[in-house]
Amino acid sequence: QVQLVESGGGLVQAGGSLRLSCTASRSITFGVMGWYRQAPGKQRDMVATITSDGTTNYADSVKGRFTISRDNAKNTVYLQMNSLKSEDTAVYYCHRNRFGTLTWGQGTQVTVSS
Repeated sequence: QVQLVESGGGLVQAGGSLRLSCTASRSITFGVMGWYRQAPGKQRDMVATITSDGTTNYADSVKGRFTISRDNAKNTVYLQMNSLKSEDTAVYYCHRNRFGTLTWGQGTQVTVSS
């Protein structure tokens, strides 16, 4: 079972940037990698996904501000977050879907102060 470890969360002012990293314990060459987020009292929602061939998909709320990328050689997926807003405050989770097998990281807190 692959393990996913997120890092890079923290406290940032509105308009600022953060880069989240998700490092897997094994190869991520195959499968769809993604970032999800969950704010207090809300459901967990998709933020961005990237397939093994590099095709990306974003939630409308982050399009043009967030960028997902992957480095298969480092078993790592990134989420570059720019122009952060207070509504981006949430716990961000890394996710992997490999042929229907789902894996989640433990999450990293992102707090955007207005």
